[in-house]
Amino acid sequence: MYLKDLKARQFKNFTENEFEFSPKINAFVGKNGRGKTNVLDAIHYLALSKSYLNHSDAMNIQFDQGFFTLEGTFDKNESEDVIFCLVREGQPKQLKRNSKTYDRISSHIGNYPLVMISPYDSDLIKEGSDVRRKFLDNIISQSNKQYLSDLMRYNKVLVQRNALLKYFAANHTFDASSLEIYDEEMIRLGTEIHKIRQAFIETFLEAFVQYYQAISEGREHVSIRYDSQLNDTPFHTLLSNSLSKDRLAQYSTAGIHKDDLSFTISNYPIKKFGSQGQQKSYLIALKLAQLDVIKKVLNVTPILLLDDIFDKLDESRVHQLIQLVNEERFGQIFITDTHSDRTEQIIKQINAESKIFRL
Repeated sequence: MYLKDLKARQFKNFTENEFEFSPKINAFVGKNGRGKTNVLDAIHYLALSKSYLNHSDAMNIQFDQGFFTLEGTFDKNESEDVIFCLVREGQPKQLKRNSKTYDRISSHIGNYPLVMISPYDSDLIKEGSDVRRKFLDNIISQSNKQYLSDLMRYNKVLVQRNALLKYFAANHTFDASSLEIYDEEMIRLGTEIHKIRQAFIETFLEAFVQYYQAISEGREHVSIRYDSQLNDTPFHTLLSNSLSKDRLAQYSTAGIHKDDLSFTISNYPIKKFGSQGQQKSYLIALKLAQLDVIKKVLNVTPILLLDDIFDKLDESRVHQLIQLVNEERFGQIFITDTHSDRTEQIIKQINAESKIFRL
């Protein structure tokens, strides 16, 4: 699978731009602010129906304009699919596949798998558990539509349960039977989500360690631990034990929405003890393992977007990364870099068809 072309209109700094891509390596070079990352974000939109960088769709509309459109052609299994995305300010997003509008945009997720490695990924290490849960959920959702459906339903029930707890507090009342309706649904969905996350991490960890060892030439030991309240206690017991606390806090304090991932290097938190190069290597290994797992489940090689990843990596790690990319396990790759000479040298080392775009 690969993306043949892209048309962007009034998307960020692109007034009206068209690109035709190589099925293998595509590199975008130029100074900061020229729109290199915006090209990758547009590709991310077409594949996953959302921006990698902005939570609000309207934030991606070009200044002083009322809408943006993106259109691209994916070649998958020797057939072509044209994906069209329209975002108007103040209106629902519209997503079409071969001129047919999706009834539910969530049904688009996983059809055109994609993995992006970006400087913004440092949030996975530096920020809170919600960022790491989102990372985990995004990987599983691309290859498991039922998981995505259950997760969306769980989050909806969680909002409803929290609203009920606030209502009880505001009106100095309590109705256990009303709360139980939401508890039963959260237990059913949350238990299944936890089971899938747990099984996923076991598979993912093996691929992650292999990639990190390859990039670092085996210099450091790394690991990931899945932290969940459900690891040791059944969900119904958690909800029962936390009821008094929930009523006082006016929100649900226990559940899979509190899960986290612990990232370690040499048995210490990488956030505190990892160098910049080690942290960047860690993030790259996370994303390459993501690609590996999705490929095995879907039997489709995801598109790989590499946004400014060569900075803060020493020459040895860059060399190891190029060797990995040069292997047949990878499909179409998009690269951005501010150093055109470095990019050209890297592409020369990759034995694949390539195209360089200067912005």
